[in-house]
Amino acid sequence: MHKIEIPDHVKERVITRQGKLHAIESLEPEKTALIVVDMQNYFMAEGQMGCCADARDIVPNVNCIAGAMRDAGGHVVWIQNDAPEETLESWANLHAMYSDENRKTRMAGLASGSEGYALWGDLDVRPEDMHTVKTRYSAFIRGASDIESQLQERGVDTIIVTGVATNVCCESTARDAMMLGYRTIMVADANAAPTDAEHNAALAGFMLFFGDVQYSDEVIEKLQKSVPLAQAS
Repeated sequence: MHKIEIPDHVKERVITRQGKLHAIESLEPEKTALIVVDMQNYFMAEGQMGCCADARDIVPNVNCIAGAMRDAGGHVVWIQNDAPEETLESWANLHAMYSDENRKTRMAGLASGSEGYALWGDLDVRPEDMHTVKTRYSAFIRGASDIESQLQERGVDTIIVTGVATNVCCESTARDAMMLGYRTIMVADANAAPTDAEHNAALAGFMLFFGDVQYSDEVIEKLQKSVPLAQAS
């Protein structure tokens, strides 16, 4: 598990701007979705080129948030990254950043139906959960996936982002969601990156300018508190 450190000067600037540390103090579960980004074998299994070892450590937290979300009447979305052949042209600038060997390894490892493409086996995926496939780092960028239409159909206005990697697909997805108008939380202990430095830098940057950063127990507490309120109404 990462050693999470958000600098005091970041927290002070956030408080100065908005008058409090956390912009999101309560959740309406029926309008909230847990977004689980790329928790696939390619990014989690030893020996895979994209392996991020700390991603295995966050599985219990992701599962706990998912359970609390379902219990409260919210939504859970599992995102899988795909690397189809057409991206060799449509996203040629990304592929130019890989050697020929590594490009082939990445595309094979994330090919739909491959072992690397599959969700990690210890994740608590339920039949009622939502699924989407993306072909870019961000699930919300134009043409990358159908996640926005799925969320709009369900009236979702708040998303909670978890997964791997904090500073790549998770941060890209969270930033784009915020700029599309979604209230957005990145969960500090339910995202993972290759290093503590990358993880913490992504969280700090997001908290400064894009949305909220909270821990899994804080999110779960808000979901649990929302249930009596929903029942009373």
